[in-house]
Amino acid sequence: MIKTPFEVPPAEGEAIEVADGVLWMRLPLPMALDHVNVFAFDDPDGWTIVDTGFASKRSRAIWEQMLAGPLGGKPVRRLIVTHHHPDHVGLAGWFIEMGAELCMPRTGWLMARMLTLDVQEVPSPEAVTFYQRAGMDAAVLEQRRVERPFNFADCVVPLPQGYTRLAEGDTIRFGGREWDIRMGNGHAPEHLTLWSRAGDLVVGGDQLLLSISPNLGVYPTEPDADPVKDWIESCEKFHLYATNEQFILAGHKVPYFGLPKRLVQMITNHHEALDRLLAFLDTPKSAGECFQPLFKRKIGSGEYGLALVEAVGHLNHLHQTGLASRTLTDEGAYAFRRL
Repeated sequence: MIKTPFEVPPAEGEAIEVADGVLWMRLPLPMALDHVNVFAFDDPDGWTIVDTGFASKRSRAIWEQMLAGPLGGKPVRRLIVTHHHPDHVGLAGWFIEMGAELCMPRTGWLMARMLTLDVQEVPSPEAVTFYQRAGMDAAVLEQRRVERPFNFADCVVPLPQGYTRLAEGDTIRFGGREWDIRMGNGHAPEHLTLWSRAGDLVVGGDQLLLSISPNLGVYPTEPDADPVKDWIESCEKFHLYATNEQFILAGHKVPYFGLPKRLVQMITNHHEALDRLLAFLDTPKSAGECFQPLFKRKIGSGEYGLALVEAVGHLNHLHQTGLASRTLTDEGAYAFRRL
């Protein structure tokens, strides 16, 4: 059974104690998913923080309010980042400037370092080709060709050269607990999850969300990736360690109990989406034509980009598992068809 003992999230600048010495806080995001959860763990010499939110004036102001208020003016000694996405790593450099130690997976650190340096004023030729092959709407593509794309550097403070690596199978101690490190994949490569050896808490980031699935997108950096395979394999691996007694501290929505059931839901949801998508491919379709069977709802302009890259992810999975063919059309888009 899934239970959510904290239905009302903390107000801006405030915190809720969700376990002994553990504070839950929220930061705003300028998108449909309008928040990210961050957590603080009390240690004798200061705080360990998990994730940071975007780098923005508003986020910094909220953090300053929380540091002086709920965190009682104690220093942040350690920052743990679950994965490289900007809503989780955005202010890592800011905390490091204040003296915090940065701890995160190697892949996440490398991705964040690389992407903050890769500033583009217009999309690269490789990115344009990728979106053509995904079957992006022609009007949207023409607009994107000439406008400045999203850049990590717009909302992520540059990371320093040094960091402490968190690796699969290792342990780390903070917040009065010993934690096992287990990595997930699919939403982000080498996504950190932390499992308290006491059996009471799991830090899940975006790998273990309640009620929503994180984006399983494919991007120009790795156009033939199969994040759906990686995601399902991670959920199956985590099921071996999940219990109903663990309280899951997730990167979005609310913390919850009931991880075994939630993992089954997440696996089933993607298998069912793949079945619907495969049935739809009785005639060749591009990723841009597959929103309805995959998401079962109309996709608006604000969601279009994320929907497109997730459609590519599911179609790549069908192609790479031998369930669908892929051919390049005269228009430059990949067309997938059920085999």
